[in-house]
Amino acid sequence: MTRIAFLGLGNMGAPMALNLHRAGHSVCAFDLTPAALDKARAEGLATAASALEATRGAEAVISMLPASRHVESLYLGDGQTGGLLAELAAGTLVIDSSTIAAASARKVAEAAAPRGIGFIDAPVSGGTAGAAAGTLTFMMGGTETDVARARPLLEKMGANLFHAGPAGAGQTAKICNNMLLGILMIGTSEALALGMANGLDPAVLAEIMRRSSGGNWTLEKYNPVPGVQPHTPASHGYAGGFATDLMLKDLGLAQDNATAVRAATPLGGLARSLYAAHSLAGHGGLDFSSIVQSLQALQGLQTRDGRSG
Repeated sequence: MTRIAFLGLGNMGAPMALNLHRAGHSVCAFDLTPAALDKARAEGLATAASALEATRGAEAVISMLPASRHVESLYLGDGQTGGLLAELAAGTLVIDSSTIAAASARKVAEAAAPRGIGFIDAPVSGGTAGAAAGTLTFMMGGTETDVARARPLLEKMGANLFHAGPAGAGQTAKICNNMLLGILMIGTSEALALGMANGLDPAVLAEIMRRSSGGNWTLEKYNPVPGVQPHTPASHGYAGGFATDLMLKDLGLAQDNATAVRAATPLGGLARSLYAAHSLAGHGGLDFSSIVQSLQALQGLQTRDGRSG
């Protein structure tokens, strides 16, 4: 049994923390949202009144936060208050599963090393369903020693663990993956919208494409049209899942990185623009698969329920 502090109980963090708890580890969780803490306690998790309190006596700290600034503030401080790294004991292992800039991950890793604190960036893929089922993919950046220490914990939350390279490499792999995911979702949505504009049943068309050369993960597990797959956010009002604004953030990280290394990512740039327009239209809190609605609107379709009228 490992004593773990879990910081961040959102759509992804909460089920991840619960899987660690159910695996027999001693988990103390914290989130800034009182409702998230109440829900965690109802599920049997111990909670704390602050991030610092949660980390008292912890052998490992796992964080799942929205953006780079939150991670840097948590571990390094914000100029007015000190960060957690100054409070953690030497030998503590920090696993950050947020999706942030690779430069931010390296910054925290560099600050942790002189204190004898292990750090790996370990962003995830697999969505809320994967988080609940414990089948996430972890993309890890860090030393071989720290990655080896993290594996027994990550294996309780994920089915696929990849060591991408040194600190920051996990984040780089994640933004490449999510850039592709954003492009795939737009392409799949566009094709389905075109079919519906021609009167095709989206469920039939999706199955045809799934079994043909256009087959991809979105058709397999995350169809953007309501009613085609009952378990998807699309079939639940685009609630939960992975918010449009989070996809927009990740596409922005990919474009920032592409600029820094002078890589050409024209489709990634276009995907970012389309998601930015979708967010500005008021859909930032909806699951990113709701982009199909904006594409249907561009085609002049009625989009009351995501199907052609």
